[in-house]
Amino acid sequence: MIPASWLYRILGAALAAAALLWLVQSRDHWRDTARANELRFQQEQAAHAATVANYRAAAEQARLDDAANLARVGADQAAISERTANDFETRIASARAAAVRLREQAAAPAADPGAGRGASVPGVPTPAGGTAQAAGEDRLPQSDRLLATEQAIQLDELIKWVRQQHAVRVDSMSGERPEASDAQAEVDPDGK
Repeated sequence: MIPASWLYRILGAALAAAALLWLVQSRDHWRDTARANELRFQQEQAAHAATVANYRAAAEQARLDDAANLARVGADQAAISERTANDFETRIASARAAAVRLREQAAAPAADPGAGRGASVPGVPTPAGGTAQAAGEDRLPQSDRLLATEQAIQLDELIKWVRQQHAVRVDSMSGERPEASDAQAEVDPDGK
């Protein structure tokens, strides 16, 4: 038989070997768990960094889109303002030229169209003033007619300008926008 002292030594050595084996396996398990947790942590950090980068890129893109939209709206509105100013100036010049022509016609004496070709023929007598004066009672005085015409043109062009400015799309997220000519056609189908 084996002496008891040797039995205790063998039993102690077996326990020590089992404990050492358990410690090694436990250490390997915790090391693998720590590595997996570290990998998961790094993946989450990378995903978080990517999310932050995506949000920053989206915010920067939104800023660029807003700046481009602001430039487009400003250009559209400036073009409308310039076109309206040009139309206004053209219409005012036309009205003033017509007023000058009418004044000259009213101031010119009734002349014989055949004057200078032979015997002079008397001109057509001017009609009686009563009827013409009665028809002109509700009209503006001659001095105010051009002013009223200019103000009417100014108001008409202002109304067209406001409608066209209102037709300019200011949102860049709505997809396609009508072109300036389409907006002009919507506002003023006669093309005035």
